[in-house]
Amino acid sequence: MRVVAGVVIESGQVMIARRLGRLRMGGLWEFPGGKVEPGESDEAALVRELQEELNICVTVHEYLAESVHDDGRGPIKLVAYLCTIDSGELRLQDHDALRYVDPKDFDQYEFAPADVPLLGTISERVSCT
Repeated sequence: MRVVAGVVIESGQVMIARRLGRLRMGGLWEFPGGKVEPGESDEAALVRELQEELNICVTVHEYLAESVHDDGRGPIKLVAYLCTIDSGELRLQDHDALRYVDPKDFDQYEFAPADVPLLGTISERVSCT
Protein backbone atom coordinates (compact mmCIF):
# COMPACT_ATOMS: atom_id res chain seq x y z
CA MET A 1 0.00 0.00 0.00
CA ARG A 2 1.27 3.48 -0.86
CA VAL A 3 0.55 6.30 1.60
CA VAL A 4 1.50 9.97 1.32
CA ALA A 5 2.24 12.44 4.09
CA GLY A 6 2.24 16.23 3.96
CA VAL A 7 4.99 18.08 5.79
CA VAL A 8 3.99 21.68 6.45
CA ILE A 9 6.75 23.94 7.82
CA GLU A 10 5.99 27.43 9.10
CA SER A 11 8.55 29.62 10.87
CA GLY A 12 10.77 26.64 11.66
CA GLN A 13 7.89 24.65 13.14
CA VAL A 14 6.47 21.44 11.64
CA MET A 15 2.78 20.53 11.67
CA ILE A 16 1.98 17.18 13.30
CA ALA A 17 -1.40 15.66 14.13
CA ARG A 18 -2.52 13.05 16.68
CA ARG A 19 -4.78 10.27 15.39
CA LEU A 20 -8.14 9.78 17.06
CA GLY A 21 -8.09 7.06 19.70
CA ARG A 22 -10.73 4.98 17.90
CA LEU A 23 -8.64 4.69 14.71
CA ARG A 24 -5.74 2.36 13.93
CA MET A 25 -2.61 3.81 15.51
CA GLY A 26 -4.91 5.98 17.64
CA GLY A 27 -3.14 8.37 19.97
CA LEU A 28 0.05 8.42 17.88
CA TRP A 29 1.36 11.52 16.15
CA GLU A 30 1.91 11.68 12.40
CA PHE A 31 2.45 13.87 9.41
CA PRO A 32 -1.11 13.95 8.02
CA GLY A 33 -2.02 12.35 4.73
CA GLY A 34 -3.46 9.06 3.55
CA LYS A 35 -3.71 6.29 0.99
CA VAL A 36 -3.04 6.78 -2.69
CA GLU A 37 -5.99 5.42 -4.67
CA PRO A 38 -5.46 3.39 -7.88
CA GLY A 39 -4.64 5.68 -10.79
CA GLU A 40 -4.05 8.66 -8.49
CA SER A 41 -0.75 10.53 -8.33
CA ASP A 42 0.94 11.10 -4.98
CA GLU A 43 0.32 14.83 -5.32
CA ALA A 44 -3.40 14.43 -6.10
CA ALA A 45 -3.81 12.00 -3.20
CA LEU A 46 -2.14 14.39 -0.78
CA VAL A 47 -4.28 17.33 -1.88
CA ARG A 48 -7.43 15.19 -1.51
CA GLU A 49 -6.45 13.67 1.84
CA LEU A 50 -5.53 16.98 3.48
CA GLN A 51 -8.77 18.51 2.23
CA GLU A 52 -10.76 15.59 3.69
CA GLU A 53 -8.84 15.26 6.97
CA LEU A 54 -8.00 18.88 7.79
CA ASN A 55 -10.20 21.04 5.53
CA ILE A 56 -7.17 22.73 3.98
CA CYS A 57 -6.06 23.24 0.39
CA VAL A 58 -2.35 22.71 -0.15
CA THR A 59 0.28 22.98 -2.81
CA VAL A 60 2.53 19.93 -2.91
CA HIS A 61 6.21 20.71 -3.43
CA GLU A 62 9.22 18.44 -3.47
CA TYR A 63 9.69 14.90 -2.27
CA LEU A 64 11.35 14.72 1.15
CA ALA A 65 11.71 11.10 2.24
CA GLU A 66 10.05 7.72 2.42
CA SER A 67 9.86 4.71 4.69
CA VAL A 68 8.54 1.17 4.47
CA HIS A 69 6.78 -0.34 7.46
CA ASP A 70 4.93 -3.63 7.89
CA ASP A 71 2.28 -3.49 10.60
CA GLY A 72 1.21 -7.10 10.05
CA ARG A 73 -1.15 -6.32 7.17
CA GLY A 74 1.61 -6.10 4.58
CA PRO A 75 4.15 -3.43 3.72
CA ILE A 76 3.18 0.23 3.69
CA LYS A 77 5.35 2.69 1.78
CA LEU A 78 4.98 6.15 3.30
CA VAL A 79 6.18 8.97 1.05
CA ALA A 80 6.54 12.48 2.48
CA TYR A 81 6.31 15.72 0.52
CA LEU A 82 6.82 19.31 1.52
CA CYS A 83 3.51 21.21 1.35
CA THR A 84 2.27 24.74 1.88
CA ILE A 85 -1.24 25.65 2.97
CA ASP A 86 -3.02 27.83 0.41
CA SER A 87 -6.43 28.18 2.04
CA GLY A 88 -8.96 26.66 4.39
CA GLU A 89 -9.78 26.78 8.06
CA LEU A 90 -8.31 23.84 9.96
CA ARG A 91 -10.96 21.34 11.02
CA LEU A 92 -9.94 17.97 12.41
CA GLN A 93 -11.68 14.80 11.15
CA ASP A 94 -9.34 11.87 11.87
CA HIS A 95 -7.27 13.64 14.52
CA ASP A 96 -7.95 15.06 17.98
CA ALA A 97 -4.99 17.44 18.16
CA LEU A 98 -2.74 19.38 15.82
CA ARG A 99 0.44 21.22 16.73
CA TYR A 100 3.32 23.05 15.14
CA VAL A 101 6.49 21.85 16.85
CA ASP A 102 10.20 22.49 16.66
CA PRO A 103 11.91 19.39 15.24
CA LYS A 104 14.27 19.31 18.23
CA ASP A 105 11.15 18.44 20.27
CA PHE A 106 10.06 15.48 18.10
CA ASP A 107 11.29 13.13 20.83
CA GLN A 108 8.55 14.44 23.13
CA TYR A 109 5.88 12.90 20.87
CA GLU A 110 5.11 9.26 20.16
CA PHE A 111 4.99 8.98 16.38
CA ALA A 112 3.39 6.24 14.31
CA PRO A 113 6.08 3.66 13.38
CA ALA A 114 6.04 4.51 9.65
CA ASP A 115 6.65 8.21 10.43
CA VAL A 116 9.65 7.66 12.73
CA PRO A 117 12.21 7.09 9.91
CA LEU A 118 11.17 10.44 8.38
CA LEU A 119 12.01 12.53 11.45
CA GLY A 120 15.73 12.97 10.72
CA THR A 121 15.22 14.09 7.13
CA ILE A 122 12.46 16.50 8.15
CA SER A 123 14.64 17.94 10.94
CA GLU A 124 17.45 18.50 8.42
CA ARG A 125 15.06 20.17 6.00
CA VAL A 126 13.85 22.60 8.66
CA SER A 127 17.40 23.54 9.60
CA CYS A 128 18.05 24.40 5.93
CA THR A 129 15.10 26.81 5.64
